[in-house]
Amino acid sequence: MTNRNPLTHPRIPAAGESALNALCGNLSIGTNGELRFAGQDVAELAARHGTPLYLMDEDRVRDNCRTYTEAFSRLFRPGSMVLYASKANCFRRMMQVVAEEGLGADVVSPGEIWTALRAGFDPARIFFHSNNKTAADVAFAMERGIGYFVVDHAYEIELIEAEAARRDLRQKVLLRITPGIDTHTYEAVNTGKVDSKFGSAIETGQAEAITALTLAQPHVELCGFHCHVGSMVFAEDVFERTVELMVGFLADVRAALGYTADMLDLGGGYGVRYTAEDPAIDIPRKLEDVAAALRLSCALRDYPEPLLLMEPGRSISADAGLTVYQVGAVKRIPGYKNYVSVDGGMSDNPRYALYGSHYTCLLAARPAAEGELICDVVGRCCESGDVIQPNVSLPADVREGELLAVCTTGAYNYSMASNYNRIPRPPIVMLHNGTDDVAVRRETLEDLIALDV
Repeated sequence: MTNRNPLTHPRIPAAGESALNALCGNLSIGTNGELRFAGQDVAELAARHGTPLYLMDEDRVRDNCRTYTEAFSRLFRPGSMVLYASKANCFRRMMQVVAEEGLGADVVSPGEIWTALRAGFDPARIFFHSNNKTAADVAFAMERGIGYFVVDHAYEIELIEAEAARRDLRQKVLLRITPGIDTHTYEAVNTGKVDSKFGSAIETGQAEAITALTLAQPHVELCGFHCHVGSMVFAEDVFERTVELMVGFLADVRAALGYTADMLDLGGGYGVRYTAEDPAIDIPRKLEDVAAALRLSCALRDYPEPLLLMEPGRSISADAGLTVYQVGAVKRIPGYKNYVSVDGGMSDNPRYALYGSHYTCLLAARPAAEGELICDVVGRCCESGDVIQPNVSLPADVREGELLAVCTTGAYNYSMASNYNRIPRPPIVMLHNGTDDVAVRRETLEDLIALDV
């Protein structure tokens, strides 16, 4: 998938419920023409909980988890594992749900470790990432019995060896390898290139060198290898090419060092539909292709098929989320531009400001109405770059007080939210079987100064 011009917003045509359902199966239009999410009236939810408001469809999260776990149990060696990429959306109830669905956890900080543990995760099923773990991070994780460290570089091996020796234990690790894959995805989320800040590159010889270093450590157990080639991957053969390269590397390591890896972690990265322009991904079908590529690559090299791990985050949580705002000022500048302001902004969704992400925006009371007004949906932050989405088509009579919904916000919205301009973060309300429960309460002004001394 190539980068799209951020000034061109591909929108859903006003084609009624079928267009909404094609974007995400939990969006629908009610009998009075209102937007419904997870079967519930969005306006009623906003009236109960206020705006801005994050909504999360728990049933959708569970369905997305099962899409992966059912395919994995059918396609890969017993013991292969799906890990939820916590960075996509990490709060206690979310982590409880994915744990209940049998996933492991991919975490990148002590905060995510703490949340996963407080949610009831088995620490043996937690994999600790990050390209710059500190000595304190390593000690924190080891103290809590974290199952695996995903190691980024040689210095980290030294930290882990020293801490494991101090505790007289043998710590399991995977080594993060950079295979040199171009995913045709957004540059900001392309992590598989040789010059990435993550991992040790195969091409430069550093991957083999860190493998040899790790095997020499008495208190470190090398269990296999990890790679991650990017996020929002739509290209047909990205993971298949990655499997071929990685199995080739495993075979080369076996020949050079006599080590046979039993785990191969492909990371995450399947794309989701933010707009009608984005293709739909048949994940079980894609995983069948990955399984076939793995079997073939191993057979060609007479290599025993390793346990396979993947780390979906966005494709678990993104379409389970909807953000609801209230429209404020509507500014029309004749001959230039129109602005529709909302009561949130880059403080609760910085993704457009960071890398030009696309979203679908709808009025909650009339989601299928024709959009004659081309406008930028902007936030309340004191930044000209505080844009939720440019060039959105909304009804010409959009007015103050209406509710505006932004679709597919369950990933990298709450987890990237901030208190910029001292704006409190919205609550998260979980929807499940017709119920709505607050999972994360709305921040208060007192919360904003709670850490001030």
